[in-house]
Amino acid sequence: MLYISNNVSLDENEIVFEAIRAQGSGGQKVNKTSVAIHLRFDIAASSLPEFYKEKLLALKDKRITKEGIIVIKSQQHRSQEQNRSEALERLTALIKSVNVVQKKRVPTKPTKGSVNRRLLAKKKHAQNKRLRGKVDKE
Repeated sequence: MLYISNNVSLDENEIVFEAIRAQGSGGQKVNKTSVAIHLRFDIAASSLPEFYKEKLLALKDKRITKEGIIVIKSQQHRSQEQNRSEALERLTALIKSVNVVQKKRVPTKPTKGSVNRRLLAKKKHAQNKRLRGKVDKE
């Protein structure tokens, strides 16, 4: 079982793991062993609550395909088991991220003092620029 929160958990039978060869340079063993992991998780066919499904499908994330399948590739570690556990951690982090409610931003106005200071600074800067100009001979 993969625990997302106190009352939400996933059965590991819903997650498909595929061992593949890792990319990049390596030693003599790199072309013979499949230590990287592709994790696939079908959002629509899962046992997640509808709230989680809707939020996950609405995410603009490159790891979620158009069909609603989460694909996570893990190849950081040299062992298949470590890559598998890292992929599971990244999946739980993605699912937990949709449960966090963003705080609504309240737009504020600048104070009168800050507006006055800004305008005075602009006037001073303009005066400095004017003084750098050519001097009229009269």
